[in-house]
Amino acid sequence: MGRGKLRIYLGAAPGVGKTYAMLSEAHRRVERGTDCVVAFVEHHGRARTEVLLHGLEQVPRRELEHRGALFTELDLDAVLARAPHVALVDELAHTNVPGSRNAKRWQDVEQLLAAGIDVISTVNVQHLESLGDVVESITGVRQQETVPDEVVRRADQVELVDMSPQALRRRMAHGNIYQPDKVDAALSNYFRPGNLTALRELALLWVADRADEYLQQYRSEHRVSRIWGSRERIVVGLTGGPEGRTLIRRAARLAEKGAGGEVLAAYIARSDGLTSASPKELAVQRTLVEDLGGTFHHVLGDDIPAALLDFARGVNATQIVLGSSRRKTWQYVFGPGVGATVARESGPDLDVHIVTHEEAAKGRGLPVARGARLGRLRLVSGWLAGLGGPVLLTLLLNTVHLGLANDVLLYLALTVAAALLGGLYPALASAAVGSLLLNWFFTPPVNRMTIADPRNILALAVFVGVALSVASVVDVAARRTHQAARLRAESEILSFLAGDVLRGETSLETLLERVRETFAMESAVLLEREGDVAPWVCAGRAGLGPPVERPEDADVDVPVGDHMALALTGRVLPAEDRRVLAAFAAQAAVVLDRRRLREEAERARALAEGNRIRTALLAAVSHDLRTPLAGIKAAVSSLRSDDVAWSEEDRAELLEGIEDGADRLDHLVGNLLDMSRLQTGTVTPLIRGIDVDEVVPMALGGVPEASVELDIPETLPMVAVDAGLLERAMANLVENAVKYSPPGRTVLVAASALADRVEVRVVDRGPGVPDDAKDRIFEPFQRHGDAPRGAGVGLGLAVARGFAEAMGGTLNAEDTPGGGLTMVLTLRAAAPDTDTLPTATAERQAARC
Repeated sequence: MGRGKLRIYLGAAPGVGKTYAMLSEAHRRVERGTDCVVAFVEHHGRARTEVLLHGLEQVPRRELEHRGALFTELDLDAVLARAPHVALVDELAHTNVPGSRNAKRWQDVEQLLAAGIDVISTVNVQHLESLGDVVESITGVRQQETVPDEVVRRADQVELVDMSPQALRRRMAHGNIYQPDKVDAALSNYFRPGNLTALRELALLWVADRADEYLQQYRSEHRVSRIWGSRERIVVGLTGGPEGRTLIRRAARLAEKGAGGEVLAAYIARSDGLTSASPKELAVQRTLVEDLGGTFHHVLGDDIPAALLDFARGVNATQIVLGSSRRKTWQYVFGPGVGATVARESGPDLDVHIVTHEEAAKGRGLPVARGARLGRLRLVSGWLAGLGGPVLLTLLLNTVHLGLANDVLLYLALTVAAALLGGLYPALASAAVGSLLLNWFFTPPVNRMTIADPRNILALAVFVGVALSVASVVDVAARRTHQAARLRAESEILSFLAGDVLRGETSLETLLERVRETFAMESAVLLEREGDVAPWVCAGRAGLGPPVERPEDADVDVPVGDHMALALTGRVLPAEDRRVLAAFAAQAAVVLDRRRLREEAERARALAEGNRIRTALLAAVSHDLRTPLAGIKAAVSSLRSDDVAWSEEDRAELLEGIEDGADRLDHLVGNLLDMSRLQTGTVTPLIRGIDVDEVVPMALGGVPEASVELDIPETLPMVAVDAGLLERAMANLVENAVKYSPPGRTVLVAASALADRVEVRVVDRGPGVPDDAKDRIFEPFQRHGDAPRGAGVGLGLAVARGFAEAMGGTLNAEDTPGGGLTMVLTLRAAAPDTDTLPTATAERQAARC
């Protein structure tokens, strides 16, 4: 079974008749024999709407209780079980009562559609998620119930239920929408004429956009190339020249004259990439178009007029805006130009506007060949070849006569060499000097600036033309090579930034150092301030340049938003470098925000952890500490009572209970204090070389005799530990093992040497711990399994691991072969020639100092 179809009745406000239209459609379908049921329809006490429910099958609603009140909701399971052909589901944006199958009603509708059931639903334009802020600014009311725009856009049909504001207010005044006691308040607030007019416009525009999507889809599917002027869509043809800004503003004014006008700026680039457009100017024009609400499009095409017309027809444009040609009058001998060609080929359905501007008829000009692109050595070599080469060649040819044709070829070769070495200007100089020398020394009559034979004039003209052509080609190739290398470097840099955005690995200081290195600057500083008049504060810095307190003090500054700037010192960057620098600046701001969010998350985590520990501590104090206190108090009260004559055995038993309770309190309070020390980082162990067999027996004082078996060889090396911390950790491990060991089974404490470490294993035969809980049992206030409340506060293992790590060791849990749990305490072996070893904390502090 395929997916069901969704039909939505969209309204501008409550009361326009969406539910009425939906029920009317249901009656029409039932009359045609369609299996149609009412899954959920809310008539809100409107008599005319309620009447339309008669004659339609209604699926019983589901009753849910929430906060002492009874609510009815769509029974999704019942509708799925009924499996009608069409289901009516009112109020698509409704939030379901807690306890429902889905949180939102549109999610219920999605499941009905997935089950192959067609759905007819309703929604108001103010409930569309993307319009929430707009609706709030209009009505002053924030809509809490919203539906994603994509859900409505995916509907197979969206039908607008429209009503004028005046008619809707009349319906409201007649009591056809709300109860009479609510009419006056509604008319004075939400249902004001201005609100309703604005909401109606939103609904009409939204449906118009939806209809435009349908139209584009239809034109694409049916390959319709002819323009249908359903709305004004204006295409601006850009060349990358400075006149583009004028054209964009002119097109925006044209679009404003018609409702729903749209501006699309198109830059046609040749597929070979040999264009003279300024990337910086195109970036500025892209920003201008987007600021004016239009879109920018980069189109490839060798035939610029044809590509522009194809693009305009493809987007169903109605107008094209072009600028007057910048070509000079004599250049029209090569063709009519882009504007004239587009106007001639546009056809009757596409208007072409030729807009005058300040750059018209000024010419495009020759590209400036900068020596830096060819290198200083090549530039010097080119000028030497262009100026000195013809003179040396003339001296040589005066001694060896080869004929005029050969002389011209030699001068041409020299000009080509100057072009290959130095580019355009050295080649022009070589052609000029060479032609003069050829005319004076080798063209009859010699030693005169006249030419007797017309064929020699042609030879000199060809010589000059070839020289200029070769020079131009070399210059273009050099510029394209420079541009390609630069774009490659930019792409690598931007790729690096994009990778950082995805991975989030680079710190702010590393990124600023990359900026400094990339642009060969002395320093890079990210400055920020809290307000327009607040002082600038350094958020991050790289390099050793002079301090920068304000962006204006730097050689280069790039603003990032209103209150942040990237400042660089060292040299002034050319304008073409600022594009990549702006990307770096934006990324620096992102990295700074990410770092602060991470710090806030860490603080929140620490607070949450502290709250969890405090909550567990209160729970422990309320039960685990009160239990021994209650036992001690009861025993003391009994001993002090004069009503009972206690025997010596009874008195001894009560005193033993008091002692056990006090020991238990001492153990619990000790663990709490130890955990507090670990949490605050105040544990500073005194590390010395100690034998394990001296400390472990002292840790067995709190367990019954014969419950622990020791296997500690005397040949073990000494361990670098704090004796007190090791004793405390071992005591907690042994007590925990004895607690969970079955009766009659002893706990084994064994030690062995392994390389430069000593392992102490505490082995029990208890129930064991699953793999997924082996790390969790070391967290504070954790009891494994069904341990009773009186079994402790769950700090023993946490304290033991904390002490082990403070001494530079580790504590892990492993399965005991045959069943049970083994705690493995790994300690560092002591150096043979020292008694005291620095702690890890001390080592880190020494390294920092």
